[in-house]
Amino acid sequence: MSSAYPLPSFYFTLSFSGITYNSDMSFQEASGIDVSMEVDPVYSGGQNNFHYKLPKPTKYSNLVLKRGQMAANSQLTAWCVKTMQNGLNSPIQPKTITLKLLNEKKKPVITWTIYGAYPIKWNVSDFKAQENALSVETVEFAYQYFKQNVSS
Repeated sequence: MSSAYPLPSFYFTLSFSGITYNSDMSFQEASGIDVSMEVDPVYSGGQNNFHYKLPKPTKYSNLVLKRGQMAANSQLTAWCVKTMQNGLNSPIQPKTITLKLLNEKKKPVITWTIYGAYPIKWNVSDFKAQENALSVETVEFAYQYFKQNVSS
């Protein structure tokens, strides 16, 4: 593992199970690798100066990916359209997403494997004739859970 600390966040790769089109793996931003555990306060009779905090199940945020707008032959876009515009007429086909944070030698330092992901929101940036900017698409995924693996 690289001795550089802290790790830069700009050098990462993404992959989706079942999607092989290389351009579909290029993203400029990834966020939402987040887990939290809420608690329920339980008050004990006769003890008014404190309460117990009992854990609830863990809760995962949505994964949000941003990239330049892709052409119509994008396998990722086709999967998103099929999932969100089919009116639930066919089962949702969740995928596994793998995000790897790389070091300066293009070797993975930390890998997050995100299970049971499917698109829940797709957005295209505003079009403005007075600006010279790229069209950016944002895709938001719900997922069941993730696992983190630190390379040695």
